Amino acid sequence: MGAIIVTGGTFGIGKAIALSLAERKFDVVAFGIESKQISSIAENSVTSFKNEISDSDLGVDVLEADVSKLEDIKRVVDFTVNKYGQIDGLINNAAIGPLGSILETSEKIWDQVIDVNLKGTFLCCKEVLPYMVKQRAGAIINIGSGSGWGKPNMAAYSASKGGIFALSAAMAHDHLTDGIRVNTVVPGGGGLVTGMSLGRRNGDINSIMRGGKKNAHGRLTEPEDIAKTVAFLLSDDAAAISGTIIDVGCFAGQGGPVNNTQVNQYD
Repeated sequence: MGAIIVTGGTFGIGKAIALSLAERKFDVVAFGIESKQISSIAENSVTSFKNEISDSDLGVDVLEADVSKLEDIKRVVDFTVNKYGQIDGLINNAAIGPLGSILETSEKIWDQVIDVNLKGTFLCCKEVLPYMVKQRAGAIINIGSGSGWGKPNMAAYSASKGGIFALSAAMAHDHLTDGIRVNTVVPGGGGLVTGMSLGRRNGDINSIMRGGKKNAHGRLTEPEDIAKTVAFLLSDDAAAISGTIIDVGCFAGQGGPVNNTQVNQYD
């Protein structure tokens, strides 16, 4: 099926994506970092994920690497190429998302958010694209956020995710004739239990559950919903799709038909 790199692939949405793709017989290289990050409860996720799949026959390689460090990205890319001979897909999922208005956001935190969310995506794409261009095939899927259209109390995170929208569109234009597709998936709709969503609520899972049932099936959105969308965009069924944003939150991120008083601002 092909070799796929998943950043932030050892916890939450990223782990769901890695497992879903492995179950579909993709060769998956998932990576994350062990240390706890700002706004997240995820910790020791690399070791935990390795232990979780140790007795399975899933094709998942689990590595520790930091998306904001070029040398780490090069190591992951080299590992993937050396083991699988090519890179067919890249899922840029790794992100941090501390809350705060611009007046409440320090320069240090601003730099951290941009380095991980936007620069990290840039570095991963820059290292993977030469292989895809040579193959004249490949798919890049960037995980966005409804915050990319702007949300209160999320200045740095909103800026970084707005940048993801623009960067994705630019890459889709630049590499269309190279046979490379670039799309963005927006999680949302309430109920997404991730390291970030829990971190913003001090681990209170009940506050996530109270976010409301906001998708078309009348239930909470789950990480597996995002994973299935990613799998579709990697498949041949999506061969004609590039430069697209798919909002899995059923307009929750866009302030659409969902009542604004019900929209969970932390999605």
